[in-house]
Amino acid sequence: MSLRTTGLRRAFAGATLAAALAALPSPAARAQDEPARGGSTSGPPLWEAGVFGGVATQPAYPGADENVDRALVLPWVVYRGPLLRIDRGALTVRALRTPRTELDVGFALSLGSNASDVQARRGMPDLGTLVEFGPRLKINLGELDGDRPAWRLELPLRGVFDAGDGLRHRGYAFEPQLVYETRRDGGWGLQASAGLVFGDRELNDTFYGVAPAFATASRPAYEARAGLIGSRAGLALSRRVGQDLRLFVFARVDSVAGGANDASPLVRRETGATAGVGLAWTLARSQRRGSD
Repeated sequence: MSLRTTGLRRAFAGATLAAALAALPSPAARAQDEPARGGSTSGPPLWEAGVFGGVATQPAYPGADENVDRALVLPWVVYRGPLLRIDRGALTVRALRTPRTELDVGFALSLGSNASDVQARRGMPDLGTLVEFGPRLKINLGELDGDRPAWRLELPLRGVFDAGDGLRHRGYAFEPQLVYETRRDGGWGLQASAGLVFGDRELNDTFYGVAPAFATASRPAYEARAGLIGSRAGLALSRRVGQDLRLFVFARVDSVAGGANDASPLVRRETGATAGVGLAWTLARSQRRGSD
């Protein structure tokens, strides 16, 4: 899961940042509903910079019975070069692009959570900030043209590293998802997605394993297995408010039912919900048009 909205960012603790960025419109949508300040109107600006802020509530991790509330105010940058792409929280490098498929390699970031804030994990190591790196294949199933929706299949495979522990390797994740995207008159944009998250044994142990040293009477030792982490379905709505301001809301439901580690003592609830609202304010943009 690229500083992206796709990937592990929406699967794990601290995914609020990514989930919020996922609500921002795609480059194609912005190209249609944002007038340019000089220059061509054939595409979105090459770069944009601004401020992003929002509030959200989410489960502390998939399977948790406690929610974590977050408020974020962050700078954000978009760059739409033919190879280097920074968009919707993602930093990627295109390796291949055809009208039907696109292959890129990118980084992603998921904010962590403190074990002391969650009763089920109290006394255990924190879930640190995770950096993800690896390839992603996108298969376009339809084009976004006017009011006609676009469908695509995304297949990211990423290595996961703990930024709070010297970039220690935490395993691998695979997150296939189906994405639907459309827009309406008045600056409205909509994105819906559904997908699965799989992890190897090492990654799953990060979230669901309980080492003997951290076992208690109510939290027995548990060794996690490789396999399905969970499933999810999400919805993001955005609306342009003036030239430089965009309002967004997003919601997502995650379920660990049928997961490889649903027997872990850290799984306290099968289904959890994430919701949030925020604003993106563009402070500057280039007159030069970007790729696409």
